[in-house]
Amino acid sequence: MIQQKRIAAIHDISCFGRCSLTVALPIISATGIEVSIIPTALLSTHTGGIAGYTYRDLSDDMLAIMNHWQSLHLKFDAVYTGFLGSTKQLDIVSKIFDLFATQGQLIIVDPVMADNGMLYKSFPNTFPQGMRKLCQKADIIIPNITEAVFLLGEPYQKGPYTQLYIEQVLKRLAALGPKQIVITGVHFNDKTIGAASYDAASKKVEYAFSELVEGYYPGTGDVFGSVLVGSLINGCKLSKAVRNAVDFTVASIARTKKAGTDRRFGVHFEAELPKLIQRLGLI
Repeated sequence: MIQQKRIAAIHDISCFGRCSLTVALPIISATGIEVSIIPTALLSTHTGGIAGYTYRDLSDDMLAIMNHWQSLHLKFDAVYTGFLGSTKQLDIVSKIFDLFATQGQLIIVDPVMADNGMLYKSFPNTFPQGMRKLCQKADIIIPNITEAVFLLGEPYQKGPYTQLYIEQVLKRLAALGPKQIVITGVHFNDKTIGAASYDAASKKVEYAFSELVEGYYPGTGDVFGSVLVGSLINGCKLSKAVRNAVDFTVASIARTKKAGTDRRFGVHFEAELPKLIQRLGLI
């Protein structure tokens, strides 16, 4: 009997808008992986340019969910974390990682906390230090450029970047403990954008770029991360998983731009799923 892969996804739920679990669930499920969730918060919409949203903190439920899962002797191939709503939740997720530590699961952290040189307004200035401690327990981290330098305690620099700069950041992040690093939002010019990856064991740096589509599209980091996770759990090497994630995300952005819909509501990733499934050889 072939055992289906299963992951635990720790993200918030935005009831409207394509991000977090409303992205992770369909994308990773489409790659043939069972997704179980530990929601960190419940919002009426995501926060990217939408005012007046409701917010319910679910911190008190997170460990209770994990403890119940343990009583059922559930096993997971990976844990994938995204938006955490508070410093308290950093401590909770750290405990969840410790519960998994002896079981050999892949720990993947998307340190969602900042973009475009700015820490999200809901976080205190001490949040990056707490996130850095969490990333030290991860096997793979997926920061954007801003999050990468905040994890290192360094000032943000606006791109375009040099290859030397990106590779120095990758290696300093690896020194924190993660075995593999993927940085998104990498660009060496104004025409292309993509991601850089680093494997600490092989010391290999690789890049995946695509043509830049102008504009800000909320939720694309979650789209990227979900494709990356789905690809890795399906056995793709890191460079292939990054390539899949870049191509899928850019295609979803291009589809959204062509449709002319409100960017705040997220990208049209749904119609790209058949291509991803085919790319992974699942059909």
